Amino acid sequence: MTDTSAWTSPATIELLRTRRSLAPHLMTGPGPTAAELEAMLAIAARVPDHGKLAPWRFVIVEGAARDRLGAIAGDIFVTNNPGADAERVALERNRFSRAPVVVAVVSRAAQHPKIPVWEQQLSAGAVCMALTTAAVAMGFVTAWLTEWMAYDRAFMTAFGLAETEVVAGFVHIGRGERPEDRVRPVMADIVTRWA
Repeated sequence: MTDTSAWTSPATIELLRTRRSLAPHLMTGPGPTAAELEAMLAIAARVPDHGKLAPWRFVIVEGAARDRLGAIAGDIFVTNNPGADAERVALERNRFSRAPVVVAVVSRAAQHPKIPVWEQQLSAGAVCMALTTAAVAMGFVTAWLTEWMAYDRAFMTAFGLAETEVVAGFVHIGRGERPEDRVRPVMADIVTRWA
């Protein structure tokens, strides 16, 4: 029998037990260094991936690129909502500038003779969660969001996604105070045992 005691990590359990998202507008800098971000992405890429397809990819949005992408989002929002007030348009233009770094996790799930699309999509979701966990373990705060841009084909095209790709999440990474916990599900309400 293998001794797994060396794998035991109370600090990891505590991190997972207390991890909490922080709204991007509450985030500050500095964001992760290039080496820290590379380490986070390498960890995120270690998720379960049936068939070793890597049915996802990363797009990093940082620096001035955040404002450029926000301008695209703002223009598309105005096209879709011509009566929007200036305050709302400004909010949309600022979507990607709230956090120092935004990592888009792009799902590129596709038909496969053995691996269902759903499993590939779940793997992309696991990437988002692993990325947020890695960032928090490195001392950052995160928010995994989609918002309307993740479902707007004009935005996805302008962002450089192929017709078959979708955004699994925009993971915002920055610094900030960890917020108080929110109400969590009552375990008795969500756990059953099949007999």
